[in-house]
Amino acid sequence: MTLGERQGDEKNDSKYCGVETEFNDDMPQLLSLNIHGGFDFVVAPLMDPAYRPSLLVSSNGGSGVLPFAGSDLVLSPSQWSSHVVGKISSWLDLDSEDEMLRRDSEITLKQEIAWASHLSLQACLLPAPKGVTCANYARCVNQILQNLSNMQLWLRIPLEKPDDDDDDDDGDRSPNSMQAEEHRDSWEMWNSFRTLGEHHSQLSVALDVLSSLPSVNSLARWFGEPVRAAIINSNSFLTNARGYPCLSKRHQTLVTEFFNHSIQIVISGQQMQNLPTGTSVPNSHNSNNQSEGVEGMQRHPLRSYLDYIAYLYQKMDPLPEQERFELGYRDYLQSPLQPLMDNLEAQTYETFEKDTTKYIQYQRAVAKALVDRVPDEKASTVTTVLMVVGAGRGPLVRASLQAAEETGRKLRVYAVEKNPNAIVTLHSLLKIEGWEKLVTIISSDMRCWDAPEKADILVSELLGSFGDNELSPECLDGAQRFLKEDGISIPSSYTSFFQPVTASKLYNDIKSHKDLVHFETAYVVKFHRVARLTSPQPVFTFNHPEDSTKKSNHRYKKLQFDIPTDTGSALVHGFAGYFDAVLYKDVHLGIEPSTATPNMFSWFPIFFPLRTPMCVHPGIPLEVHIWRCCGTSKVWYEWGVTSPSSSPIHNCNGRSYWVGL
Repeated sequence: MTLGERQGDEKNDSKYCGVETEFNDDMPQLLSLNIHGGFDFVVAPLMDPAYRPSLLVSSNGGSGVLPFAGSDLVLSPSQWSSHVVGKISSWLDLDSEDEMLRRDSEITLKQEIAWASHLSLQACLLPAPKGVTCANYARCVNQILQNLSNMQLWLRIPLEKPDDDDDDDDGDRSPNSMQAEEHRDSWEMWNSFRTLGEHHSQLSVALDVLSSLPSVNSLARWFGEPVRAAIINSNSFLTNARGYPCLSKRHQTLVTEFFNHSIQIVISGQQMQNLPTGTSVPNSHNSNNQSEGVEGMQRHPLRSYLDYIAYLYQKMDPLPEQERFELGYRDYLQSPLQPLMDNLEAQTYETFEKDTTKYIQYQRAVAKALVDRVPDEKASTVTTVLMVVGAGRGPLVRASLQAAEETGRKLRVYAVEKNPNAIVTLHSLLKIEGWEKLVTIISSDMRCWDAPEKADILVSELLGSFGDNELSPECLDGAQRFLKEDGISIPSSYTSFFQPVTASKLYNDIKSHKDLVHFETAYVVKFHRVARLTSPQPVFTFNHPEDSTKKSNHRYKKLQFDIPTDTGSALVHGFAGYFDAVLYKDVHLGIEPSTATPNMFSWFPIFFPLRTPMCVHPGIPLEVHIWRCCGTSKVWYEWGVTSPSSSPIHNCNGRSYWVGL
């Protein structure tokens, strides 16, 4: 059974739940018991745990057949591929001081993964590194990955608290717990392993969820990492008043986050003691009406745990309409638009024009400006001149005219647009909407147009994901000459924001291009598998109209970010960029997370990658520098890190990424 269905979320892998099993040389029976027990797949050992290559060599000279769990014929190819995740032998210790154990581990690891690849398994679960050092283990896995097909390798990592986690218990500590405290944060173990493995895209994580959880900030790091599965042992469950398994509130929240990030749950361990017997569980934990199993077959010992996980899945709120619309864009790298250099296509206009929230905000701003500009007693006699610069196919013209009607003000509109194809649409709208006496269409670049009169209000929607990255400052500087001295610009100001993020998927997608250009390009991205490591900070602010005689739009900013102590160490793959704009007075528009305009989809954040990810630690500031550089024909950004260590300055002279003037 799948855990359930969620509206608009049909591609979510987390609705499939697996079970970790012990070795069984009868794979068909093992699979049948667990699939009929309600699980979607098994995480099963492929080799007898008693096997050691050195023992085989000493007993028969190495000519024996390896003791796998049957042959590849015992299951169909689709069963192997869809229902089995290979579990690599847990005794492996590739960094052992014992040379024979280390050698046996290397041989067995390669044999088991070769066999799993032969079976076309989608994934194999690697055992967690045994000690502080994992260099040889990582080396061997990296060797395997160089020649592996499409199979994923899940490295098992215990979700342990960092030593300095504020949530640590303060009671007496046993020698075992004291020894455990000497171990580093388990994220450090993962980071060391994947760094040694060159951040390979087929290496991912299976988190062992324990009964005690790290802090919220520490957990949040993992949602920017390539976590494929979360293994929850039965001993991490509590018991409710009726004697059935349940999870703590913190565990429930974590599991819900796993679902939201398409992370599959795997249940492990033994049935809880004193669990009520029978073939059903309370309705609150078993809203799935599927059969409890095959007639005459004993109920699966872990079925109650599965039913509880299904209950958590099914009680989740459905995705909002906006999130459903954006599903296909999640973590997809898009090149930012260049509306000044390129003419937008009809499909692009169509998408943005559907964003009613944006145009409602613009209408509110224009309405407030009209009321401030023309008092009530002059509403019938004074005509306000409003210019829409970058009119596109007319949505701002429509919003401005609606604002005039709403406030009872008279309006004369100039719609200035450089795209000749959009001009065709605007002319047709004059007749369709009855705008002939109200709107004058100007086919021109706003920077070149000689206006017949000056404007009271200048309206534009030239903002990009980073505020100024679609050259709004340059365009509005060029248009400012036909705004009256006391005229109003909508927007009146906008500020960009920067935030360090863990974004393993985005990094690997960029890395796959194997060139410098892609690492020095800023991308528009709907973030999903991303960990935001600390609050965003403001970068550049532009005001319109610009009263200063200093007209340069060159900018430079140094930012210092402090990672919260309870987060632990983290890897920065790059920086998320946002903007917040003041349209007029208290009417704002933006995507900066803490103040984002609800239900608006015109802008996704922008992502500035780092060529080499930067490991950051609490107590050591992350110092970032960013420049907005202006040339005669282009504008570009340069960025780099100087603490905790130095990175190259990215995109020097705009060699890889720029915006054309």
